[in-house]
Amino acid sequence: MIQFPTEIPISLEPQGSWPKSVHRFDTRSSNALNAALAAQRPLLVRGNPGTGKSQLARAAAQYLNRLFVTEVVHARAESQDLQYHFDAVGRLGEAQALGAACRTGEERGEEIRECLEPKRFLAPGALWWVFNWETAWKQSAFTRFKHRRPEKPAGWEPAKGSVLLIDEIDKADADLPNGLLETLGNGGFTVPYIDNPVCMQQKVIPPPLVVITTNEERELPDAFLRRCLVLHLYLPDEDPAYREKPEEVKQEALAEYVQKRGRDHFPNLEKEVLAEAASQLWQDRNAARRQGITPPGMAEYIDLLRAVQELGSNLDERLKLLGEIKEFILKKHLDLL
Repeated sequence: MIQFPTEIPISLEPQGSWPKSVHRFDTRSSNALNAALAAQRPLLVRGNPGTGKSQLARAAAQYLNRLFVTEVVHARAESQDLQYHFDAVGRLGEAQALGAACRTGEERGEEIRECLEPKRFLAPGALWWVFNWETAWKQSAFTRFKHRRPEKPAGWEPAKGSVLLIDEIDKADADLPNGLLETLGNGGFTVPYIDNPVCMQQKVIPPPLVVITTNEERELPDAFLRRCLVLHLYLPDEDPAYREKPEEVKQEALAEYVQKRGRDHFPNLEKEVLAEAASQLWQDRNAARRQGITPPGMAEYIDLLRAVQELGSNLDERLKLLGEIKEFILKKHLDLL
């Protein structure tokens, strides 16, 4: 069992488009990650935006020194998009350009066949990279398709394993999670124009830790849910354990939680600023819930602290700024103004 450092802030280094950040593992998320690794099942992380779902995968990858591969799902995405990318438009453009050259009288038949070979327009997707790094790298070097290679951690080699983050899976329709489930269950998939299937090398490489996030915008298929481990992330005022607690107890728990993490990110901010921002967050979360609106969360709290730290030079200025700018960060829906 891996001992993740619970309730200890760890610094996350910049990686790709991910900026420098700070993360705290709690006991529940640590246990969920260990269970997913042991069961070799995807970990589905559910919760409102801003609760740290995506960052959990990034933090696990850095702590385990594993390759971190991400794929953000969009509304038209299909499960195939996670396996490979085929640039049909680029191949058509190349064919038209070569055809025009031939009409000028040039004899280039063999060259045209080589240039239009389908494999030259095929690039590895996220699943290919985490299933078989070696073949993904070879295809990546061969293709003409412009794509991004995953950034390797220092000293990383395929035997150390990988973490795959599939972000916002609820944006796609049910075909994507169902297709993804088949691919993960089989431990491989076929790729057109490639002789051998892409398969996990389980004897020498550990199965990838797959973390999937959802903002609950769309219901996921039951068959998919049954084959995932599920971690619900929520702030303390939404914790089922606090459901019957008095409001002041919920507010105190929320304030302690967010201030601790705010201090991790901005150690030089005054405690009065952290406390006042937490109070404003509590008020606006309650107002949002009364309106049936997704409430502001940890991400908005951090944004608010970052803004006042940059704009204010002392305690009085920062406390004044909290009241002046909170509506831009915490009240994003017209009904809350």
